[in-house]
Amino acid sequence: MTSRENLTAFVVGQKWTFAKTYATTWPHESIVRAKVDEDLFVGLVQQHIRGNGFEADFYDKLIKYFEEDGLLYWTMGSPMEKTTIVNRCKTKQSYD
Repeated sequence: MTSRENLTAFVVGQKWTFAKTYATTWPHESIVRAKVDEDLFVGLVQQHIRGNGFEADFYDKLIKYFEEDGLLYWTMGSPMEKTTIVNRCKTKQSYD
């Protein structure tokens, strides 16, 4: 298990990439698993998003979101071994 402090430092220290394809409909950004620390990526997904998140709609799919400090984090719900991206947006810009 990764400490909350380490996960916070990881999230803050990443270069998040703006998702150009949804620039006007749903502005958000992401990090890619292959480009970041593996253990911290897994900790973010398993401990925070999936372990402490809440379920909500994403179009016709139910996924888990995690909200902290005005930001909403999510993955697309694939099994951990197939999860490659973590997304985030400002809470006020969420899909809901």
